[in-house]
Amino acid sequence: MDRKEPGELTGEDEPWMPEGIPARLAADGSASSQRLAALVEYDGTEYAGFQVQRGARTIQQELEQALAVVSGQAVRVVPAGRTDAGVHALGQVLHLEVGWRHSLGDLQRAWNANLPGDIAVRALAPVPATFHARYSARSRVYRYQIDNEPVRRPLVARYAWHVDRPLNVGCMAQAASLLVGRHDLRTFGQAPQGENTVRTVLRAECRSQGALVCIEVEADAFLQHMMRRVVATLVAVGRRRLSVGEFGDIMQARDPRRAAGLAPPHGLCLMAVHYEPGLVDWSLPSWESWQKESCIE
Repeated sequence: MDRKEPGELTGEDEPWMPEGIPARLAADGSASSQRLAALVEYDGTEYAGFQVQRGARTIQQELEQALAVVSGQAVRVVPAGRTDAGVHALGQVLHLEVGWRHSLGDLQRAWNANLPGDIAVRALAPVPATFHARYSARSRVYRYQIDNEPVRRPLVARYAWHVDRPLNVGCMAQAASLLVGRHDLRTFGQAPQGENTVRTVLRAECRSQGALVCIEVEADAFLQHMMRRVVATLVAVGRRRLSVGEFGDIMQARDPRRAAGLAPPHGLCLMAVHYEPGLVDWSLPSWESWQKESCIE
């Protein structure tokens, strides 16, 4: 079955729904609203970022339009982080309020069937009414990938920045370790209006897997463009344009002009968002049990 674009339904068309569940289920008003968390994966290449923008295609827009098709409700999704244009996510987390009186597995399948192929809801979980995807989070993990081959590799080019000059990954790892702790990271990013630029970095690693260099940082929160400015400055260390000590000086300077630019967005991926243990349970019935439950006797 070919996927329709959100909003493309005609009077004779129906959105895809699991068998036995009527289309536009919530139109009868019988489903009580519940707060859910959604674990979402997406390829950000074709999008102008997560947040809805007038005249631009965004991840949030696609998610909300597809959910409106299957639920009959205008539902706002709130992310743990608003990724920039071209940035990907393996473990973005959202919260939402929706009326739905069937299983969460049915909602997940219906939602996914009405999404484009580069966005997927990987799991749904009920959460307390006080849960907030952003403010309840303890930490986020971002990973940046660099293709450090002399010649670009087309099969990884969508998800890695091609740097054709050799990088000293050991020096980059030493510099990255200076980020760990509580620091004013104004050099590397801007804070949302009304917030300060102090962040706690729990982990900062740089390692190579063959010619692929991975920079992974876990922090309580990230400033706008923080990860991409950190990466650009670490690459300057790897190319011997900066020493490890100079990286530390730049970080402590709290001056955005000292950062070594902005790494391109396509190498960056939001890997995970962490919450207090037990707050979000992503467990869903296994594929085998879903298959068994769906069989017609």
